[in-house]
Amino acid sequence: MPMFQPCRRDGAVGLDGGGDGHVLDLDTAVKDGVLGGVGGGVVGAGVGEKLDLKKMIEELDLSEVPSVFICPISLEPMQDPVTLCTGQTYERSNILKWFNLGHLTCPTTMQELWDDSITPNRTLYHLIYTWFSQKYLLMKKRSEDVQGRATELLETLKKVKGQARVQALKELQQVVGAHATAKKTVIDEGGIALISSLLGPFTSHAVGSEVIGILANLSLDSESKTNLMQPAKISLMVDILNEGSIETKINCTRLIEALMEEKDFRSEIVSSHSLLVGLMRLVKDKRHKNGILAGLSLLRTICLHKEVRGLIVRLGAVAQLVELLPALDPNCLELALFILDSLSSLQEGRLALKDCSNTIPNMVRLLMRISESCTQYALSILWSVCKLAPEECSSVAVDAGLAAKLLLVIQSGCSPVLKQRSAELLKLCSLNYTDTIFISKCKLTRTIQ
Repeated sequence: MPMFQPCRRDGAVGLDGGGDGHVLDLDTAVKDGVLGGVGGGVVGAGVGEKLDLKKMIEELDLSEVPSVFICPISLEPMQDPVTLCTGQTYERSNILKWFNLGHLTCPTTMQELWDDSITPNRTLYHLIYTWFSQKYLLMKKRSEDVQGRATELLETLKKVKGQARVQALKELQQVVGAHATAKKTVIDEGGIALISSLLGPFTSHAVGSEVIGILANLSLDSESKTNLMQPAKISLMVDILNEGSIETKINCTRLIEALMEEKDFRSEIVSSHSLLVGLMRLVKDKRHKNGILAGLSLLRTICLHKEVRGLIVRLGAVAQLVELLPALDPNCLELALFILDSLSSLQEGRLALKDCSNTIPNMVRLLMRISESCTQYALSILWSVCKLAPEECSSVAVDAGLAAKLLLVIQSGCSPVLKQRSAELLKLCSLNYTDTIFISKCKLTRTIQ
């Protein structure tokens, strides 16, 4: 069995002849680019305050770290590396846990240890500390630069108009979208009030689009939301939702949905024909799936307000959503079914569902297909429609294979409430048939087998 001997260079333990062939010598590591820093020097060497390695690792949360810095046991960056007699290096706490479990072997090579002592690998610690220091100080510098730039842009917005204002807003939106520190700076320096003040009846769509893009990326307090719920500001958002780019439309839906979270939100704010038409256009645009999701999400939130449901039905949303169902992904599908289920609470919503020829076939297909929530919504919609016109709808449902699907629900691990509703719907569908005919029409033999 080959013996892995510790290699010493300048008094520091390295890995020579083992692992991935790296020699953990500071000069070699810097020359070969292991540190990967700026110019190969130790950034922050003159900093008076010593940086905490654990804090740097946690705050950076890097996805790519040099493999020699990773503990083979935890697969996390090492903070206190120690080397065994085999030449393999581990995080101190991890290898001690390994020993405490009664193992007398090297976890990587599985060799029996002829010496159970552990040696601090100071060269590797220095490499790790220097590498993370470089990244951390660079991140801090960028963060400070970003914060300073956000402050400058806020000051610029107080002075400029026209195209210069648009450019300043565009840059601020990019900075806020990319950096959490910029968001905090804008909030802390009263930027939300300043930016919100730019929305009004005479605001151009170019300015409005950028303002909405910024506000959609910020955490708004109650006062800010109340300010944005002014009719003139909402009217501009709705106009931009109907005419803006796909990105702007998505930002509009996100911002309006954030406003609706406010406890003092009034349903009449979203009782807008233009808003709902704009949302349905967004939902039906198959070129942009992210737009469909954003539109359905806001429509779902609006449906929580009972006063608006009738207007949604009268716009013809029921038939449009039913026709969209087969093409939607699971997340969008669940939102669409929730909306249709909400609309089925109205008599006019149930009538719209019944009058749509694809309602029953689509709902039957969705039972036991996507998730329990989807099954719940589809079952609730089927119950509403079949209860409304038992003779007409029950026969259509039976021909679409509803009974077989209901038996699957009853036999599945779904909730007792779903099973009970399935049994009730099965009974409702069977009322128009003798037992023999019902069984033959439903083709239950295949399901039972």
